[in-house]
Amino acid sequence: MSSDDDPIDPLPTPHRPRLASAALRLATRAVDAAAAQRWRDTATILTLRGELAAQAALIQRQADALADMTRIFEAASAEARIGLWQCDLPDESLRWSEGVYDLFEFPRGSPVSRPETLACYTEEARRHLVAVRAEAIGRRSPFTLDAEIVAGRGSRRWIRITGSVETRAGVPVRLFGFKQDITEQKLSADRTRYRAEFDRMTGLANRSVFDERLAQLSESGALFLVDLDGFKAINDTYGHAVGDVCLQEAARRLRAACQETDLVARIGGDEFAVLVEREADGPFCEAIGRRIVAAMRDPYHHRGVCLRFGASVGIARVAASAPADLFTRADAALYAAKAAGRGTLRMALPR
Repeated sequence: MSSDDDPIDPLPTPHRPRLASAALRLATRAVDAAAAQRWRDTATILTLRGELAAQAALIQRQADALADMTRIFEAASAEARIGLWQCDLPDESLRWSEGVYDLFEFPRGSPVSRPETLACYTEEARRHLVAVRAEAIGRRSPFTLDAEIVAGRGSRRWIRITGSVETRAGVPVRLFGFKQDITEQKLSADRTRYRAEFDRMTGLANRSVFDERLAQLSESGALFLVDLDGFKAINDTYGHAVGDVCLQEAARRLRAACQETDLVARIGGDEFAVLVEREADGPFCEAIGRRIVAAMRDPYHHRGVCLRFGASVGIARVAASAPADLFTRADAALYAAKAAGRGTLRMALPR
């Protein structure tokens, strides 16, 4: 075979090593670049993973802090007997904290509706709540009220409701606030007021309340002064304990006989007073006076003993009398009734 049939080598033999070396360097650089990129990607991934782990740790710390604050809030709420409430408008859907569930004695977390909640309020409290709530929504203003409820298991308690109105573009969208058990405060205030306004022995209004109401009596009103007859003899014979029981019985009878009047008070010892604030003409006053005398005349049986006492009544219509003058006129009429033989009534002459 001639040399013309041999394959032609494109590169001279001396260039082949240089080409192989260049190819190797190129391949090495490509491998190094890929490895570097992998290292960079790995570093980026590790960095992102670290950032994600840091964010997750931060979120967990915040969640733990929120949970801790929630536990503290719930514990403090339970101690203060207070809870958070929300009412979304206009669908009236409710959301309560555990404290409100406990106040109403509903199972914690159970669904609640506004009609179901309103049913727990006494009739008077319900009317007041509806009126105050409607006014607050209309004015977009906060509100506070005290209301009596009968809770789910029958407990009667007083709660203080504070609320605010959330608006969007001027439209009310939500009510929210707190409800707190103030039963003990209410009872304490009532006891304080009772001690200030009522006679502890008989439960009737005391002298200070009587004086205040007497000063406000209209010109069409009337004053009755009632003094027990025979009470001193009971005290002397049977002692003050029995006398106290007789005072309580006299107060009960006086209250029953004077249901059409406006105030029945014990103003001292065995002395009582009755006020009529509306139109009190002569026949009306005489009818009330006779009813008092008749009620006190009935015997009272106490531990096997028949006790007898009565009452004398002096009546004065206001006309143009000042309070002090009115009392003087009624007292003079009472003295006249006692002088007439007791167990009767006398009316002061009109001015």
